[in-house]
Amino acid sequence: MSILHVVLSGGVGSRLWPVSRKSMPKQYIPMFGDKSLFQLTAERNKDFVDSTVVVGNKDNYLLSQADLIRAGVHQYSEIIEAAPRNTAAAIAFSAFDLNPEDVILVTPSDHIITNEEAYANAINEAIELAKKGFVVTFGIVPSKPETGYGYIEYEGNEVISFREKPNLSTAELFIETGKFLWNSGMFCFQAGVYLEELKSFEPEIYETSLKTWEARNGSFLPETETMKIPSVSVDYAVMERSSKIKVVQATFGWSDLGSFESIWEHWEQQGEVHRFKQNNCVVGSTKHVEFLGVSNLMLVETPDAILVLDKSNSQDVKKIYERLEREIPELVR
Repeated sequence: MSILHVVLSGGVGSRLWPVSRKSMPKQYIPMFGDKSLFQLTAERNKDFVDSTVVVGNKDNYLLSQADLIRAGVHQYSEIIEAAPRNTAAAIAFSAFDLNPEDVILVTPSDHIITNEEAYANAINEAIELAKKGFVVTFGIVPSKPETGYGYIEYEGNEVISFREKPNLSTAELFIETGKFLWNSGMFCFQAGVYLEELKSFEPEIYETSLKTWEARNGSFLPETETMKIPSVSVDYAVMERSSKIKVVQATFGWSDLGSFESIWEHWEQQGEVHRFKQNNCVVGSTKHVEFLGVSNLMLVETPDAILVLDKSNSQDVKKIYERLEREIPELVR
């Protein structure tokens, strides 16, 4: 039995425009010391696993290779997608080439995690549950009523229900009950168990993914076959429907750093006071910046764009990205 770390790295990070672009998504930007989130992810997990596989896209695989070298990860392989078809298929690609009993640890490439001891304990607990044939998800103990995450209702290791991203009042209710965890997007299971569940619940995803995998050219997946795969997340395809589901309650510090507000909070926690001025935050600008009569603003500058936002509106940056993708596509490339 081998343990494989599957790194999902196909996202763009549209809520972090203009810093995150198609050519340099957020997971590759060295914003954390001199390291990227991808590099930190590879470093964090390499001692728990026998090898690593990166599922990424054709535009960014060279960035992944460079960060793996920096992370000291030498045992790795790549699955390079012609087009993103969501996480159910991405994980299936990684499982097709494994023995059924091999354990897969699935993590996104763009999360920040603190408290290494608590993280190790959670990973080891999940691996043991996976060896027993369970489909394991990781739930983070919430620190606030966050509206940008999905939630898991739980009791012990048992999952009672999955909940969509809530509005603020619902999120506050979740926190008050003490029976909910943030859905981290991390999973652990045996390769054979995952493929059996996927084939049972979503046979079309299974069959089209397998045909795409069989038509691959080295690490590269073909576009024609890829586009026939239904785009469905692993949460919808398997996790929310499986009777084998278990949750590991994780107490380590965690953020998907999916918005400028979460980056603000992370920098505050890390004591990076040089990034703040009069309760406002500056990202990327090399100019001298002053604020007057305003609070909770973020000024984000790149060579070709400036974004000014109230940090409470961070989730809506994606709407700007989507509009620019239609109207001025060169600003998102």
